[in-house]
Amino acid sequence: MLLGKIVDTITGKNDGKKVKGRVILMKKNVLDFTDINASVVDGVVEFLGRNVSLQLISSSISDENSLQGKCSNAAYLENWLTHITPIIAGESAFRVTFDWDSEQFGAPGAFIIKNLHLNEFFLKSLTLEDVPNHGKIHFVCNSWIYPSFRYKSDRIFFANKAYLPSETPEPLRKYRENELVTLRGDGTGKLEEWDRVYDYAYYNDLGEPDIGQEFARPILGGSSEYPYPRRGRTGRKPTRKDPNSESRIPLLMSLDIYVPRDERFGHVKMSDFLTLSLKTVMQTLLPGFKALFDNTPNEFDSFKEVLKLYEGGIKLPHGPLLKAITDGIPLEILKDILQTDGQGLLKYPTPRVIQEDKTAWRTDEEFGREMLAGVHPIIICRLQKFPPKSKLDPKIYGNQNSTITKEHIEDKLDGLTVDEAIKTNRLFILNHHDTIMPYLRRINMSTSTKTYASRTLLFLQDNGTLKPIAIELSLPHPNGDQLGIVSKVYTPADQGVEGSIWQLAKAYAAVNDTGIHQLISHWLKTHAVIEPFVIATNRQLSVLHPIHKLLHPHFRDTMNINALARQILINCGGFIEMILFPAKYSMELSAVVYKDWVFPEQALPADLIKRGVAVEDSSSPHGIRLLILDYPYAVDGLEIWSAIKSWVTEYCNFYYKSDETVQKDNEIQAWWKEIREEGHGDKKDEPWWPKMQTQQELIDSCTIIIWIASALHAAVNFGQYPYGGYLVNRPTLSRKFMPEPGCPEYEELKRNPDKVFLKTIVPQLQTLLGISVLEVLSRHASDTLYLGQSDSPEWTKDQEPLLAFERFGKKLSDIEDQIMQMNGDEKWKNRSGPSKVPYTLLFPTSEEGLTGKGIPNSVCI
Repeated sequence: MLLGKIVDTITGKNDGKKVKGRVILMKKNVLDFTDINASVVDGVVEFLGRNVSLQLISSSISDENSLQGKCSNAAYLENWLTHITPIIAGESAFRVTFDWDSEQFGAPGAFIIKNLHLNEFFLKSLTLEDVPNHGKIHFVCNSWIYPSFRYKSDRIFFANKAYLPSETPEPLRKYRENELVTLRGDGTGKLEEWDRVYDYAYYNDLGEPDIGQEFARPILGGSSEYPYPRRGRTGRKPTRKDPNSESRIPLLMSLDIYVPRDERFGHVKMSDFLTLSLKTVMQTLLPGFKALFDNTPNEFDSFKEVLKLYEGGIKLPHGPLLKAITDGIPLEILKDILQTDGQGLLKYPTPRVIQEDKTAWRTDEEFGREMLAGVHPIIICRLQKFPPKSKLDPKIYGNQNSTITKEHIEDKLDGLTVDEAIKTNRLFILNHHDTIMPYLRRINMSTSTKTYASRTLLFLQDNGTLKPIAIELSLPHPNGDQLGIVSKVYTPADQGVEGSIWQLAKAYAAVNDTGIHQLISHWLKTHAVIEPFVIATNRQLSVLHPIHKLLHPHFRDTMNINALARQILINCGGFIEMILFPAKYSMELSAVVYKDWVFPEQALPADLIKRGVAVEDSSSPHGIRLLILDYPYAVDGLEIWSAIKSWVTEYCNFYYKSDETVQKDNEIQAWWKEIREEGHGDKKDEPWWPKMQTQQELIDSCTIIIWIASALHAAVNFGQYPYGGYLVNRPTLSRKFMPEPGCPEYEELKRNPDKVFLKTIVPQLQTLLGISVLEVLSRHASDTLYLGQSDSPEWTKDQEPLLAFERFGKKLSDIEDQIMQMNGDEKWKNRSGPSKVPYTLLFPTSEEGLTGKGIPNSVCI
């Protein structure tokens, strides 16, 4: 460095004007601990004169030879060694000084960075503090920079000014285009951690056919039988026995699954999530844990014993067995995995649903309320025809129509007839029958599950609450599908054996609902469907593009969480197969449901209208009128939806002044084409896709994308532990059919109904696994950014969008006040209910941890 300065002085290079900058970066680290080895090596390399170079690129003056922006001489980070890496990972600031004569170079619009160290580092930003005639210029980077030899092309970053493609300064145009080419890759080879390639693949990595046919799973995507959204490509080699299936990496290497490095969790989030990865160790420990419990292993004997999980804990015996199980797991990690208090007790936080009242979950009122304000409030529909009709093909499945009759329910309608109740919008249905029935025979015959396909009818009472009035449980006809169903209808009772049977009927319906919630409403309709948008945005929209800047915050961590899900949750033998009733059929069931997915219907108003719980009404707020006024998810959701749409409208209208601007935006057109034809390629011929020819189509599509990634995911995710952490409230599977008169279980039901309930519904081991996973998935990480928040106040240079974003944040704050006010108003019965759990799942902000509120910007957990 000193020699270089002497040479510069001799050659006169310092005669030009200087531009000073400030670089914010973070050295390589592992979780919350600095990578000491990397820092030492980098220090040695720095001492030898190799370091980090930066070159500014002009946005206004082109080089005569390349016709691209004129580049400055290389400048280098100053004083690396004077910045000692802290014990915990943190940011460091470095000075950099450029030779930059504004008369010769104009305005800097981009810069090239080269890392000549041996290890990567995280580059957060570069700020040029006083560029002559241009003032401060800020570059938001937020990217990992690997050693230069790892890259085929230079790493380039652009200033925080947004441009439509046609408005891009000519000197930057080629740089913009080349960067997108790099991000697309060439579609070949195994992708390594330093690769920055976004590409598509089928879900062909869930099974392990090489270890046995029973471990094979269907390929999801690319077929009419199992259509599916695409996932990020990794390029791993195929399995030996099935060349169309991709091999898997070992379970304990799950954190190494490929996603582009900038899509990986930050160090704080990775530390938070490590717990879940290590909990996969428990899968290999199941045989050992069976011996840790009392003389009825795999069973809870009473509800009191279930409550011990939260109030006192289950004592783990000392001795060689526990030592064999836990050897090799660090003490702090072991405490988190086993939820111990340091004294050998399995103990979990008390779920919200039983914090105030231990038995309210069993009431019919709470059962109905959770369909409007629980963790799965997006399925219930208005019943418009009685009895309910099936849409399954009668040539294949026979008569699948409901066997519920007027006699079953007419005495429960507060004096109304069935026809009057339908006409006055008082009958509703939770209907899982058609989704589950085609798989039910296989599920019951080839797994440990014993369950039904359910329909639940509910009556809207004068006080605004829903009362369950009938539950139909159906099985395939024993002599063949074409003969239809065998059904039994159960109606409310609160005394004796009939009351116990009714509790079991509600539990079977809840088993259906929990499985559909996890596989469809949560995984498929948020996690899986949003990933193609993440990939296409990075492949087709430059970071300079205003729509990239709009959507990018809503994609944070999504590819990483989905990749980890493929490793440890939705894979063959993963947690989902272990704890949900469809077991090994779980993912292919979700693929069959994807056939009915319609992008425009993911808009909240369209969804509410389709389900018949709202009607169009231009005189009502948001243009629709709810038919259940006290519907917390819909009420709060419409406010959030409206705020998002207003923000997106203001933003898009700033950059797009006409429909023609949208039509002539080549990046937007390529982006939308790729989403339809590649990312959601199995649905490319659907007529409902927006054509992306108007401003309104762009606004509507971006609003839906943001809604799915933020509010919809929050509504179906962060209530998982508050409601489902007490697994008897949201059971995930059932192991026995309904006790019938004359059988031993029926007689036992008379003597000890709680024990029969637990033996039928709640296996001990799966409960422990299930609530461990639900707790991790329901927690907010300490670095979470919520709707209306940005990781940089200078995310764009354009002032009008910044002001619109401030208004968006203010509107969300007002919605928070409104939610708190409504939750405190006793006339809204469904906002708290018997369990006294206020509805906060669409409360925009939250603190770290298990809060049951907060809307993160993205599908980040």
